Amino acid sequence: MSFTRILGLGALAGAATLGYAAAEARAYTLRRVDLPVLPAGRTPIRVLHLSDIHMTPGQAKKQEWVRRLAALQPDLVINTGDNLAHKHAVPVVLDTLGPLLDLPGAFVFGSNDYFAPTPRNPLRYLMPDDGTRATNSPSLPWQTLRDGFRKAGWTDLTNTAASLDVGDTSFGFVGVDDPHLSYDDLPAVAGPARTDVDVRLAVAHAPYLRVLDQFAADGYDAIIAGHTHGGQVCVPFLGALTTNCDLDNARAKGLHRHPAASCPGDPGSTWMHVSAGLGTNPYTRVRLACRPEATLLTLTSG
Repeated sequence: MSFTRILGLGALAGAATLGYAAAEARAYTLRRVDLPVLPAGRTPIRVLHLSDIHMTPGQAKKQEWVRRLAALQPDLVINTGDNLAHKHAVPVVLDTLGPLLDLPGAFVFGSNDYFAPTPRNPLRYLMPDDGTRATNSPSLPWQTLRDGFRKAGWTDLTNTAASLDVGDTSFGFVGVDDPHLSYDDLPAVAGPARTDVDVRLAVAHAPYLRVLDQFAADGYDAIIAGHTHGGQVCVPFLGALTTNCDLDNARAKGLHRHPAASCPGDPGSTWMHVSAGLGTNPYTRVRLACRPEATLLTLTSG
């Protein structure tokens, strides 16, 4: 086979892969995961975990898919940030969430709630993190989004703790602002988890190890996070090549333990759920072997 023919076949395969990855970025998927953190004998609680929506006004298919999630009738919604990808997206996000805003909810923000996305070389995510963050792009109207969530009754967990009752189950929450931007204030929320509630949940956008380590050591039953996009472009049968933070690639998405080698019941360990999220940077709207997702976490008795 001639060299020219080989190049042509390679280009064709590359174009086919890119086309598939662009289609997969719109193949929205609902994951269902059981999380055994309730006291014995309690009725299961359904928690909808939303993350990394990265909404723009023109993403009609995504908006319609998210609207249909209300039919799941979850008992609680946890939003782990990066809702926005456009300066005019706030009313779209609030409208899309619709009836979900009428439910008990809690939220933190990520970098793309604060700053507009910019074109970036995807290969940069495979390089060592040099600490550079895209904070020189235009600011997004995150205050308006925050006020909309608060007005709906959702609990703002930005570097603070809060409590919330869902049915006959009491929750003790703690949350931090985006660790990817170093906005987290761990000293403000550090300390042993409450013992006067049924379930203790810690929430962060980006699952950096310093945050996970603190929450696990403080005794939280589970940590809820996003940010990683599950690796976004993965190698079939191998998995994620990056998490865009210092979390290991093997735990880029899904339910795991932290520390990674721990078993349920080990002192200083906790469950951790990382969502692969629903969106991408609008300038690189592709996914490969990593569908966009929301997760219905069913809390059960441990």
